[in-house]
Amino acid sequence: MIKFLKNWWEVFAVAILLLVLRLFVFSPIIVDGHSMDPTLQNGERMIMLKTAKIDRFDIAVSEEPGEPKKNIIKRVIGLPEDTIEFNNDQLTINGKKYDEPYLDSYKKLWKDEKLQKEYSFDPYFQSIAQSAQAFTTTPDGKTEFSVTVPKGHYFLMGDDRLISKDSRELGPVPSSSLKGEVKLAYWPLNQFKLIK
Repeated sequence: MIKFLKNWWEVFAVAILLLVLRLFVFSPIIVDGHSMDPTLQNGERMIMLKTAKIDRFDIAVSEEPGEPKKNIIKRVIGLPEDTIEFNNDQLTINGKKYDEPYLDSYKKLWKDEKLQKEYSFDPYFQSIAQSAQAFTTTPDGKTEFSVTVPKGHYFLMGDDRLISKDSRELGPVPSSSLKGEVKLAYWPLNQFKLIK
């Protein structure tokens, strides 16, 4: 009986530890939509770290501006007070040019065949890709634009820039809306990976 009680308390302690970690350190989240293709897939299950320090190019989870009950998963492009510029797909932040290797595969497919096969599930997406003049544009199609991120805000963008609804349309996201950083994809199992 004493041995049983000892084992019971070990199980109880582990359960409490997991509960505390779940409440304050990590949270499961599901990718909803195609705005982070091909980096993250619709329906993938991820682990979000709530305590992570959000940095440029991290993949973050945020409340959607105007819809606080809806989470969005996007890449952090601009930190507070950054000036971001795009000129025909070239990203410049505070006067320094940056490559975006996470966009390479879809940018190539867009240049080669306008992503018609990838967007075969949605004729509207096909039409957007067909008419786009660059992979990263404003909602009204401009290939050159500049944004200065307000203090205490972040500029978030999806990796599938052609169809992502992000800070280009919704505006910069207040830091209070950020919930954490995506660190791990765990389901489906064949997509298991650490997110860098």
